[in-house]
Amino acid sequence: MSLRLETFFAGSKDFEARQYRILQGLKDHYDLFSHNRLYPSLSELADLYGDLQDLLQKKEDISPGLPHELKDVDIENKSLVYEPTEEGDPDLERIIDLIGWAMPLIRKTLDEGMNIFHFVDDHIVIAEVGILPMYREEGYWFVPDSKMHQWNVLRYEVSLFTSANERFRSLRTRFLEALTAQSSLGWSPETVKLMLMEKYADLPNPATYVCETELDFPYSETILPVAKRKLMTRLFS
Repeated sequence: MSLRLETFFAGSKDFEARQYRILQGLKDHYDLFSHNRLYPSLSELADLYGDLQDLLQKKEDISPGLPHELKDVDIENKSLVYEPTEEGDPDLERIIDLIGWAMPLIRKTLDEGMNIFHFVDDHIVIAEVGILPMYREEGYWFVPDSKMHQWNVLRYEVSLFTSANERFRSLRTRFLEALTAQSSLGWSPETVKLMLMEKYADLPNPATYVCETELDFPYSETILPVAKRKLMTRLFS
């Protein structure tokens, strides 16, 4: 994507040129949303908005401590660098003004993506296949790809990772096979589950779910990532 945190700090010092780059970057995101392609655009835009919010908040937090003036921006650590001086860098101050100008535009584009996300989430149902075992952090999952007229058979696994002294869960999926219109004649989620139990002996009694939706949206950019979030909620609700 052409819109990144560096877009606000690197490149031309022409303020209007930077504004044009930001507007073009937002148009790139909006074009993807208009074709119902959410990811990774939505998460990238949300991260950018959060980072810019943090920078603006840090400036507000230090303002009462003037005469510290803005001297630099640490992009890697997403922080502002201040020094006790009488005069700050006017270009860096204009960058902060640029961020303030861009934030409502980014929020508007982000809201457009979130509206699509909620629409998709409302039109997806995660259903159980058969009786669920006590252990549900590994199993199988059937997700439709309407554009390809097939069902994708996935294996999922929940993993834990630690970041900044906090523990998080993530959901990893692995594609196993696709059931096309011809190959799926006469199949049901229950019969596919039995087939998988015979084929993969390491999960003799697997938790199995099916994603049900009538939406004809892009699979990898929208249906799968939104459904993954919904499955994760279902697993730990």
